[in-house]
Amino acid sequence: MPNLRLTSTLLLLTAACAVGPTIDPGPAPAPLTQRSAPTGAPARAFFDSLAAARQGQPAESAGVARTPDAELTLDATGDLAWLTVLNDPALVELVRTAVANNRELRVAVARVREYRAQLGVARADLFPQLSASGTASTNQSIFGAFPPQQFDAVRITADLSWELDFWGKLRRQGQAARFDYAARESDQRATVLSLVSDVATAYLELRELDEDQRIAEETLASRRATLSLAEQRFAQGLISELDVRQFEAEVADPAGRVAEFSRRRVQKENQLRLLLGEDPGAITRGGPLASVVQAVTVPDSIPSTLIMRRPDVRRAEQEWAAATARIGVAIGNRLPRVSLTGQYGTQRPDFSGLFGSQAEVYTLQGGISIPLFTGGRLVNQERAARARAEQGQARYEQAVLSALREANDALVGVRTTRDQLVAQETQVRALRRATALAGRRYESGVSSYLEVLDAQRGLFTAELALAAVQRLYLGSTVQLYKALGGGWTE
Repeated sequence: MPNLRLTSTLLLLTAACAVGPTIDPGPAPAPLTQRSAPTGAPARAFFDSLAAARQGQPAESAGVARTPDAELTLDATGDLAWLTVLNDPALVELVRTAVANNRELRVAVARVREYRAQLGVARADLFPQLSASGTASTNQSIFGAFPPQQFDAVRITADLSWELDFWGKLRRQGQAARFDYAARESDQRATVLSLVSDVATAYLELRELDEDQRIAEETLASRRATLSLAEQRFAQGLISELDVRQFEAEVADPAGRVAEFSRRRVQKENQLRLLLGEDPGAITRGGPLASVVQAVTVPDSIPSTLIMRRPDVRRAEQEWAAATARIGVAIGNRLPRVSLTGQYGTQRPDFSGLFGSQAEVYTLQGGISIPLFTGGRLVNQERAARARAEQGQARYEQAVLSALREANDALVGVRTTRDQLVAQETQVRALRRATALAGRRYESGVSSYLEVLDAQRGLFTAELALAAVQRLYLGSTVQLYKALGGGWTE
């Protein structure tokens, strides 16, 4: 009974509070609602008037009208839900394939499993350790008897060892391992986030190249038709050979661009296939850039609390918490260590009667170990742990600040590229009309070939720029998704 009371008392003492501090991340950042691009009032009125004028235009040149401000909320439906704003099922399927096959993501998943196992290892120290042992020996005793006594012994025991977590050191050790595991889960989430973003960005760049090649091929066909007309007029003696050679030179430009865009398309497809974890090959396309652009609706303001779900912010917080928990481990190493050891089993001179009632042996011991002098090792271990916790706090605060900047940059990028897109589409529409008028004037002999060449050059450049801005606008929505650490719903 005294042993039982002693054991019970020690078990109750293990419920004491764990030594060491805990982290306090502080209040969340203030909401940044109605955070929009700092466009001046005159320019803002101009862009809005352009967008209003573009409404009701044919689908060929329809712009992106300004959407009402809306607040972003946490999207709990997963990484694929936000892709619905791009209205491209082919892209969604590519992202699914990448998440299933990407090798870097597999590495991140395996790393999470590794740290989950390490967490189990750390928690194991909280429990009694049991083992079984058996010995057979021949012994000789020279003390207390003469001549020396010789005897044989066969012994089978169950052994117990248990360090009582009197100061909470082992609990802090388990907490640190749990925070490390959570940080690796954040790493996995960051890998998924980057993968989805990379696939979406590469796909949009591929669609831009598709649009560039289409523009180049149409321009090539148009300029070849103009060259044919010039050759007919030269044969009739209406124009000089100089006009013909100028039109012939202009045909070479889109022809070379067609070859360039074809090469870049294949390279971009191979890049996408690598992200998908597949061999080089063709990529299935969805809708054209113009139709995707018209379907996009992105709010103009965000609550800053959304950034707290970003994987890098969460990882920094978990690493700070793990470093803080290890302060408690370092403090516990400087305090007395209380442990229980015991054995229970049987022992006989030989194997006969080994499991009989007369062969029972047992031992129960309680011990305490107090560090007295370690040459400053333990105190410096605690100082190092506190310094690492300070580093973790600073990294967490820096991660929050960086996340706020990136989220604001991404939101401003969406708004400004939307304005840029409206202006670019207005320019393309005007140049298309100017090119058509210049062509008719040339056919009727009213204008020279220079007007036609200038109009064609301007239109070709503007249409390529429009495709680039369309991709940039859609890419800005991808960057906003990444900057917020996930998708959004209105």
